[in-house]
Amino acid sequence: MKNQIIERTKRFALDCWHFCFKVPKSREYNAFVNQLIRSASSVGANYRASQRAKSTADFINKLKIVEEEVDESVYWLELFEEILPEHIQEISLLKKEGKELLAIIVASINTAKRNQNLN
Repeated sequence: MKNQIIERTKRFALDCWHFCFKVPKSREYNAFVNQLIRSASSVGANYRASQRAKSTADFINKLKIVEEEVDESVYWLELFEEILPEHIQEISLLKKEGKELLAIIVASINTAKRNQNLN
């Protein structure tokens, strides 16, 4: 499962990048593109970092960063939905994957917290 999430978070970043490549180039669009690329790539990078956590508390803290970054990515995708309705299908798929990743990460955080309280 761990390797599957590593691959999914990496694919999410790449898929967001491919979407951003199609966005028209302008100062206004570029601001949103830069934010989406940053947050989407941070999801995978921070998830990988969580796999090298030094303690359960460190693991939870790193996953909380992943949670924030994937949620932020979904936010930027929601904005793109509003401003680029011609890309609605692609954006909807990206949002769906973002929300699925978010649910997995939140469940992992909750499990880690429960296990931490048992020790």
